[in-house]
Amino acid sequence: MRTRFARREDLALTRAEFAVLKRLSSPEKIQDFLYALTANFEIGGQTCLSVREVLRRRRAHCIEGAMVAACALWVHGEPPLLMDMRAERDYDHVVALFRRGGCWGAISKTNPPVLRWRDPVYRTLRELAMSYLHEYANKGGQKTLRGYSRPFDLRRLAPELWVTNEKNCWNVGETIDAMHHYPLVTKKQARRLRRRDPMERKAEALLEHRRPRP
Repeated sequence: MRTRFARREDLALTRAEFAVLKRLSSPEKIQDFLYALTANFEIGGQTCLSVREVLRRRRAHCIEGAMVAACALWVHGEPPLLMDMRAERDYDHVVALFRRGGCWGAISKTNPPVLRWRDPVYRTLRELAMSYLHEYANKGGQKTLRGYSRPFDLRRLAPELWVTNEKNCWNVGETIDAMHHYPLVTKKQARRLRRRDPMERKAEALLEHRRPRP
């Protein structure tokens, strides 16, 4: 479905669900909405919630938040684009992309104070992805980001697969993961990357949402 503006009937959302997305009329408003959602700690097992399920449950992790952001952008006439960042010995991270003045920015759902929003000041996607390199680290402080995907336009998938799906949207993650990824660093450069220092690692321990106690 290649329509520029996604209508409610195109997405098969309820009036209330669509009204939420209509209110998110700028990337900044979308980002604030994602920050307000509780982090999805996947207590009952791994998930990949659709836009509808995120709006119902009021929680999300990175790719779930990215799909909500992309859908809101589409409602307002912007392409619903995702970019995957591939990591080594760590989790990948997915963001929603937008452009202003010919430059790229990113909307991101994450719980710690890293891998978050990016202002639209990056001339290329490589520049944008590279802005995450220094802070993209595992619990051992090793910098783990290695590559980034070309943009994936969610309009390539039927909305029932990622907007209103009441089951997990594994196909979205699998599709993005299978796309061509561009390397950010060489193997030699990767071996020379310095670990995050103790102060940085201490700051990364801050969390926006605490994991609920059993």
